[in-house]
Amino acid sequence: MNAIILFIIGIPLVEIYLMIKIGSVIGAFNTIFLIFFTAVTGIYFAKLAGLSALKSGFSQILKNEIPIYEIISGAAIAFAALLLIIPGFLTDFIGFLLIFPPTRKIFIKTFSSGVRRERNKENIIEGDFEETKNNHDSLNDK
Repeated sequence: MNAIILFIIGIPLVEIYLMIKIGSVIGAFNTIFLIFFTAVTGIYFAKLAGLSALKSGFSQILKNEIPIYEIISGAAIAFAALLLIIPGFLTDFIGFLLIFPPTRKIFIKTFSSGVRRERNKENIIEGDFEETKNNHDSLNDK
């Protein structure tokens, strides 16, 4: 809960700080232009990457395989597009990292290993079992 509040407050503060610093170096008009340019460019690349993930997913389905990576990759691309639409340089940077396949794979591996560790921490009830012979035939003979 505290981490969510930190992100809700922290990310806009970082974005405003970066806009002010970059704006003081390149000018206000250029900063606004750069924010719009990264949003449009990012959405274009997200569209291309999304179509590529969709094509790869269909090829996996045609091979009778479950396109798990393609589904996760598509969700990451959708999140990247959202980050690119949000004005700011930090969110644009993270969005561009998620769009490109090599860095997207790193993000997915990192996230999935964290989920896997959390899943392994769950309570597991262990037990023994014994197979018994089913006596249905002897009951039917009577």
